[in-house]
Amino acid sequence: MASVSHQPVQGMSDIASPDIALWQMIEQRARGIFARYRFSEVRTPVLEKLELFTHSLGDTTDVVTKEMYMLEDRGGRKLALRPEGTAGAVRYVASGGEESSNARIFYMGPMFRCERPQAGRKRQFHQIGVEAVGVPNPLADAEVIALQVHLLSAWGLEGAEIRLNTIGLPEDRAAVVSGLREAIRPRLHELPEEARQRFETNVLRLLDSKDPEVQKVISGVPPVIEFMSAASRAYLDTVIATLRKLEIHVEVDASLVRGLDYYVHTVWEVVHGGLGAQNALAGGGRYRIDVGGKRIDGVGFAMGVERVIAALEATGITAAQFAPPPPVFIVSLGEAALNENLLLMQMLRQRGVACEMELSARKVQAQMRRADRSGAQRVIIRGDSELEKGIFVLKNMIDGTQQEVELPELMCALEKS
Repeated sequence: MASVSHQPVQGMSDIASPDIALWQMIEQRARGIFARYRFSEVRTPVLEKLELFTHSLGDTTDVVTKEMYMLEDRGGRKLALRPEGTAGAVRYVASGGEESSNARIFYMGPMFRCERPQAGRKRQFHQIGVEAVGVPNPLADAEVIALQVHLLSAWGLEGAEIRLNTIGLPEDRAAVVSGLREAIRPRLHELPEEARQRFETNVLRLLDSKDPEVQKVISGVPPVIEFMSAASRAYLDTVIATLRKLEIHVEVDASLVRGLDYYVHTVWEVVHGGLGAQNALAGGGRYRIDVGGKRIDGVGFAMGVERVIAALEATGITAAQFAPPPPVFIVSLGEAALNENLLLMQMLRQRGVACEMELSARKVQAQMRRADRSGAQRVIIRGDSELEKGIFVLKNMIDGTQQEVELPELMCALEKS
């Protein structure tokens, strides 16, 4: 029988101590910020009907054509592991889970994309995102961007930049696509084969291609906003003006588009120099999604937790800064002390003191070695003599000093530390 590998699936990782401390900080502070902005949490399934994503994200997007984990269950139903969070959150709203006209929800959790693993991009990755449902309103777009900036500040992340653009309304799309194709067509032969295919299927995606050959061709293409209606231009102007009032700086990037079909009006991206060439930290935008015959308008963003962590570490913020306080370790000398110390440990834990001990009789040297490995700075030692006197030996592991104390002094010393 073949042995089972102890390694996770390629492109997926275990997340544990000590790294988990940074994840917990990010999640905890995010929850606090979301509460201030009156967003409530939703936890949608990681497995959804395939049609939810093919319909909302678009049949020609890379996510659908190249990256989704798709499967068929025993009943023949076509399913997919969620590649992003918005579609599931909107499905939840459309199902009546929230008041659909003004739902404000956030989510945290794993997403899945079957792509080649690389720095900052895993097959199982994690996102924190928000969705503010409501009719198109440039002030709502600005509010969500302000929330995102507040979130970055709460995490202590400096140096992030926001790049902003518009892709207009669906009514603008035909004019935008036609205008881009007319501008690119004279140099179409200079594009690689895959890019020529994208010219036909989703020409907007050529704008944010990182391929130098594509960049060379599209460098002279007019900004997409030039092909849009006056209303779409005015919408973007209001978003920018509102952000300026909120003292939030954004850069207008005419080449910025989002890779999913449901976006309308405002789109943006957060980038950070600490991430290197793949510098995207997060993306967001206004969208319009039809789910089960119900149209949902909203605006939101998703932030890749792994990328946030990489950016934090690049600026000197590490998990060690958020590690839990060291425990108090209790050493037992004999069976009687072992049983009494078990009661002591439970009392200390109920009073908010993190502590641990050996639950079987072991030599003192073995218990002290474990205390050292645990990172304990204080050790409580009790044996028959201490039980008889009603005292405790409190040892300082940093300087090696120790003293005999009674219970009130012990509690006072531990609760202050």
